[in-house]
Amino acid sequence: MTNNAPDFQHGIDIALLNGEYIDVFALLGMHRNDKDRSLTVRCFLRGALRVDVICMKTSRKVASLDKCDEQGLFSGKVARRVNPFLYKLRIQYPLATKEIIDPYQFASVLDPADIWLFSQGEQQQAYQFLGANWRTVQGIDGVQFCLWAPNAKRVSLIGDFNHWDGAANVMRQHIAYGLWEIFIPELTAGERYKFEIIDVNGDCSERADPYAKAMQCAPGNASIVGVNDVYDWQDQKWCQARSRKVWHQAAMSIYEVHLGSWRRQGDAGTDYLDYNALIEQLIPYVLEMGFTHLQLMPISEYPFDGSWGYQPVGLYAPSYRFGDANGLKAFIDACHQVDIAVLLDWVPAHFPKDPHGLKQFDGTFLYEHEDPRQGEHPDWDTLIYNYGRGEVQSYLLSNAYYWLKEFHFDGLRLDAVSSMLYLDYSREAGQWLPNAHGGRENLAAIHFLQNLNQRMQQEFAGICMIAEESTAWPGVTQVVEHTSQQSFASTPQNLGFDFKWNMGWMNDTLSYLGRDPIHRRYHHHEFSFSLVYQYTEQFILALSHDEVVHAKGSLLHKIPGDDWQKFASLRAYYGFMWGHPGKKLLFMGGEFAQRDEWNHSQSLDWHLLQYPPHLGMQTWVKDLNTLYKASPTLWLADSHQAGFSWLDCDNAKSSIFSFIRYSDITDSHQEQHSALIFVINMTPSVHHGIKIGLPTSGPYIEKLNSDSAFYGGSDVGNQGVIVAQECAYQGQPYSALITVPPLACLVIGQA
Repeated sequence: MTNNAPDFQHGIDIALLNGEYIDVFALLGMHRNDKDRSLTVRCFLRGALRVDVICMKTSRKVASLDKCDEQGLFSGKVARRVNPFLYKLRIQYPLATKEIIDPYQFASVLDPADIWLFSQGEQQQAYQFLGANWRTVQGIDGVQFCLWAPNAKRVSLIGDFNHWDGAANVMRQHIAYGLWEIFIPELTAGERYKFEIIDVNGDCSERADPYAKAMQCAPGNASIVGVNDVYDWQDQKWCQARSRKVWHQAAMSIYEVHLGSWRRQGDAGTDYLDYNALIEQLIPYVLEMGFTHLQLMPISEYPFDGSWGYQPVGLYAPSYRFGDANGLKAFIDACHQVDIAVLLDWVPAHFPKDPHGLKQFDGTFLYEHEDPRQGEHPDWDTLIYNYGRGEVQSYLLSNAYYWLKEFHFDGLRLDAVSSMLYLDYSREAGQWLPNAHGGRENLAAIHFLQNLNQRMQQEFAGICMIAEESTAWPGVTQVVEHTSQQSFASTPQNLGFDFKWNMGWMNDTLSYLGRDPIHRRYHHHEFSFSLVYQYTEQFILALSHDEVVHAKGSLLHKIPGDDWQKFASLRAYYGFMWGHPGKKLLFMGGEFAQRDEWNHSQSLDWHLLQYPPHLGMQTWVKDLNTLYKASPTLWLADSHQAGFSWLDCDNAKSSIFSFIRYSDITDSHQEQHSALIFVINMTPSVHHGIKIGLPTSGPYIEKLNSDSAFYGGSDVGNQGVIVAQECAYQGQPYSALITVPPLACLVIGQA
């Protein structure tokens, strides 16, 4: 606590008030005078009448400070003391007396190695020293606050504990790394706070903490000091099993959920379910429906409900809407204990322009690019992260690590990856800047994604890193060979994701589904084209929230015809989806054929389940999942061409598709006997005597028939056993004649 503190002089208090005196730790606190080795204590406390210094070891008063002026600057020498000691300030105000431990007596606790890694873009645990973190310093419990704002003239911590006074807790500046920090003793969980920043232009703004682990709802938008405890996880068995999991060779049927509208409660049906209610209601439902994974739409704090979480301001703060961080951990813990994996929809592609957020955070373009041709998303009116800046890379890397480490998420689905990869994304000529090689690829973003995937997969065995990528970028799910931006030439590099959403399959098949059955014969290829490129990537077939919003209508609404045809077509389509190679994802409500377009502000239409067609659809999806999970045929060989074989993909006249799925491609005997045959009819016509090829002799049965009356169909099908005849057909050694029901999917396997 010794330094060359300046002597008190008139005007210092005014400089403190105006934000012109930056090095407050050189002035305030306890300092040894070099001349006589005495100790001087200074503090700045507006409104105080008297200040005494209390030794914390003896609880005795050791000094009374002189009030230097009416602004609130106090100073005084400690008698007969030569070594610094811990002390409190006993402050007398007009209406009360208060004791505080002076925060200006504590030295910095930042680790030079940590902050160097942060500046280099190599820090993946920055949240452990940036933001608000509980610390014990010299035996004193409190909270360490730290902020990156390199171009700010002054940063102050403001909050409930100091009456939101920007002059009360001016922070220590670390000029070399652009960090500001202060330790506040004896805080309690739940305290609200912000950072008051006097920016490079001299303007003052109040900002939320970019690393806040809890946030107040709008319009306050303050950051909140989290609880000081450690959650007692009970999912060790799950985590150990996950570390050995190879998801490419495992069943993955994902239920995508928006927690704010899956189901609501209260007399008016407008209240969110909290995590306790979600444990009681959502988890049993996912189990009953047979899904293996739950994917949560973004839950990082977002002020605007209509963004669905895709415009987060508090990237480290679980949304207040459903409970606190421990509530979220308990929810994920409960999922793991019944073998449900939980994925998080994560948004590293952009951030909103809210005034309390990251936009021009210290008066400069800190997190974003200065040039709007690089820094703004024209579609969403949001800002693009500057992936080439080390501190921004560390911010995002650490956030991914935070959700996977602290909350035990089983993977991240990255939103809008295409917008990260291309500099000209959604831009016309002249609206974007080429990279150093003259190309359209965002080299810094590519490097970030590669680094992210490599690091997270190395740190967390068995997780899934998933890309929503809508272009034909090659190697999205191929292993990263290197991560050097400088080595990028003319060929795009592999990105290293585990899976990619198959947006082509989704667009083509939904286009086909929306056509009148009489016209489908002219667009037959739309249903089958995805198998041409199926094995170029590791795909997830996704029918997500994006397909049922923005006037697109529900899945049921997209289909022409009367109600019977709509439901039958959708059941057949789901059957094709579950039989098609690739993992599965279905947005909530799709499993019971929600009629209306998804509305984020209200519950799903659960009342529809009182009607047989909707209940039948729900049962069909449940049975598809049951067959899927029990049949390695449908997931073990997703990545191998030998796991799939068309029987007939050219019957455009009848709009019939048929194929075989095989399981263990290393054992020809096993694969033949575990094979499943899918026959899909996408017209309302019944076809009798349709000949199909079969891989083995013996009896076959219908494993599933979407036209069963049990699901709401017309009950046309093959009663009893289908007997294979020794007559080669469609490249198979055996064949049989079957009846194909209207607008239906048959799944046939050996009895």
